[in-house]
Amino acid sequence: MTYAELIAKIRSYTEVDSTVLSDAVCDDFIRDAELRIARAVDADYLRKFATSSFVASSKYVLLPDDIMIVRSVQHISGSTRTFLENRETSFLNEYNSDESTGTPKYWGNWYRTNDKNYLIVAPAPSAADTVEVSYIRTPPHLFSSNDAATVPERSTSTFLSTFAEELLLYACLVEAYSFLKGPMDMYNLYEKKYNESIQNFAIEQTGRRRRGEYTDGVPRVKIPSPSP
Repeated sequence: MTYAELIAKIRSYTEVDSTVLSDAVCDDFIRDAELRIARAVDADYLRKFATSSFVASSKYVLLPDDIMIVRSVQHISGSTRTFLENRETSFLNEYNSDESTGTPKYWGNWYRTNDKNYLIVAPAPSAADTVEVSYIRTPPHLFSSNDAATVPERSTSTFLSTFAEELLLYACLVEAYSFLKGPMDMYNLYEKKYNESIQNFAIEQTGRRRRGEYTDGVPRVKIPSPSP
């Protein structure tokens, strides 16, 4: 489903034309829907990793612009990989109150005033070793054409528009009927359809995709059978 096809469906399902549901308004629906789905389901298509280097004696690590949630942090020195443990910043400040350097053992989330996300580690690294961050990215935004924008990433085809068209459509229709202030029966209808679709999507992404038949077996559903 393309960007134009999705906008056409939003207008068709709501029976409202472009004088009210302009391209800009529909684009807001699409982005809100993408973010809503991303926050509801820990989907595989949002998982990503990035590598960079520590700055010797600096406890801060700059994170990628498209990051939403940090999943894990690894310190890499040669062929040795070590996972850092996540802790609150208050713990890190107490643990490394003397600002000593060494091999980082802990990490925490940090935010600085230049609108960039950082990690804070303790102790501060003594060498510019490699750091690898596994994270959940900001969902790519379905758009009419690719452009120079990278935050959020724009694409003429996204995972949702390709493999979960009905989920994306229902989420957009919920946003549309909320914008139009009703009718409530239609809002409730598509909210119900969205809830059903997001549940199925979650079962696929966090259930079926993360189990192997060899180790976990095939899921079975018990079917009631009356006694003869």
